[in-house]
Amino acid sequence: MSISEDQARKVAHLARIAVDDAALPALARDLSGILHFMDQLNEVDVEGVEPMTGVTPMRLKRREDVVTSGGMADKILSNAPDAREGFFAVPKVVE
Repeated sequence: MSISEDQARKVAHLARIAVDDAALPALARDLSGILHFMDQLNEVDVEGVEPMTGVTPMRLKRREDVVTSGGMADKILSNAPDAREGFFAVPKVVE
């Protein structure tokens, strides 16, 4: 399938892309190349091939979901510019 310059202009308009008339032949060629590649992909026999989410079969590492207190409040608050009574202190924003 080949894309004409008028079709390329319409696609650019629908995509809200400003394209000069001088650039329309190149855009039409690029769009035609994309459609040609899609036609090539449609020729591939995928009968019996299961869909996959990645190219290597693997399972994500998982950890046990355990609720903890964190135990790092002192380390975290050491990074704060102003900490009081175990909390971050911030300036008042509402009067």
